[in-house]
Amino acid sequence: MYAEIYIPRCAARATFADRLQEFLRRPTSTVDWWPEPASHVLGSRDLARPAQGTWMGVTKHGHIAVLTNYREDIPADAVGTCSRGLIVRNWLTLPPDQRHCTQKFIEDMITSSAARNAGGFSLVCGKIHEPLAVMSNRVSNVDGITWVAKQEGETVGLSNTAFDDRSWKKILLGEQLMKEAIEEHVKAKEGEEELIQKLLDVLNTDTLPRLKEGVSLETYIPLLRESIFVPVIGAQDKENRAADEVAGGNVTDKVAVTANGSTPPEQQSYMSGLYGTQKQTVILVDKNRRVKYFERTLYDNDANPIPIGKGDRSFEFVVEK
Repeated sequence: MYAEIYIPRCAARATFADRLQEFLRRPTSTVDWWPEPASHVLGSRDLARPAQGTWMGVTKHGHIAVLTNYREDIPADAVGTCSRGLIVRNWLTLPPDQRHCTQKFIEDMITSSAARNAGGFSLVCGKIHEPLAVMSNRVSNVDGITWVAKQEGETVGLSNTAFDDRSWKKILLGEQLMKEAIEEHVKAKEGEEELIQKLLDVLNTDTLPRLKEGVSLETYIPLLRESIFVPVIGAQDKENRAADEVAGGNVTDKVAVTANGSTPPEQQSYMSGLYGTQKQTVILVDKNRRVKYFERTLYDNDANPIPIGKGDRSFEFVVEK
């Protein structure tokens, strides 16, 4: 799964907006409270791996984490023997009755076999109302850790590349649009629902160049850095369909997905199947530690398009002290 995040701190509110791009053949759950013994964790889960990890989640005790994969030039480098989602799960499922330091978790994780044996990723994790750590398994020591959300008015973007890579259009555009959305929201003195809609508008920004009909997913991969929203692209029923055909809303039939339940995801082709924005997530945290978690699902696990609003899930809770 692929993700990008924009993290601003504005006045007394910290806002996280996450747009997830996934292989549509990879089954995921909708956001919900996890079953025991991890019932304090809120997030979606990756159902394709036994670990059932996640790319994003928050807990009743204020732990929060988001993971983004690296876009690899060599497909084999994108796949590891360990699940990246398990690393996020490990942070979120730490026993709530114990106090855990973000710095210590990151230091231990950088040197762990799980990080070494996973595909390339960046991890953002920490505690609500505290600075957040950004690290990668591309570094081997704590000097590679960057701390964000340390002050108000800070907005940073992270996508499927190194945190300090400023060459991706979607990162720069996302940061700009995020700032504008929050400024407009504050100026208009709007409510929470209006803010969420503004952030969804950011996540829906589609500037992906359209290529000629029949172009493969592999050809589109280098262009994904150009657009925040990615329409469905890739092979369908062993044929390639133009991305703009789907993005234009002209396809209403079921989008077929190549799936083989007996083949582990790590052995499946990195470039096979359909690809596109499947889930969009906004997390709001106010000064009183109240969390609002909003998730919109655009396609189900059979790659059927879901009418806008029908796949929405929303949760609210106050972080326990």
